[in-house]
Amino acid sequence: MSDSHTGKPDGSLLDKYAKRTAFIESAQAHPLDTPPGTNGRVGQSPVNSAAWEETEDVGLFGWYRGIRDRAIMLELRKKDGHVLAIGYGWIERAEFDPDQGILLHLPGRVVRIQGSGLNQEVRPHVRLFEGIVRHRVPWVQESDQHQHLRTAQASEAISIERIQWDD
Repeated sequence: MSDSHTGKPDGSLLDKYAKRTAFIESAQAHPLDTPPGTNGRVGQSPVNSAAWEETEDVGLFGWYRGIRDRAIMLELRKKDGHVLAIGYGWIERAEFDPDQGILLHLPGRVVRIQGSGLNQEVRPHVRLFEGIVRHRVPWVQESDQHQHLRTAQASEAISIERIQWDD
């Protein structure tokens, strides 16, 4: 098919480029007219603000509530404000030892999360170690002196006394 006015084929590369350029210039001139959720950037996918809403603060760690939600990185937050974020893809092995805590093995580094009750159920189907293994935990933080997380079994409390990593 061809355009009846110019005789050029419909959808030529030049026409497509001209339309795209005009659209981009229009969007830059009128950023409020851009599609919702794109933050004024044309050609970009919508920002996923729902991800923050689906993260539940369980006290000493965060938990993704959605069945298919997975964290890309794990933030390790110390009491002194030092934060280390590690990519879940770099975790080679995860271990839980009641005496040593949770050990995360990365290339050239070992992260140790020490505390008590680290494999206790906070509520049904919510456990710190299980959540780390399944990439459902986006962050973990050391507990303050009086901050303990009561579990479903009232006799047990979860506390994260120390997060340590090798440099």
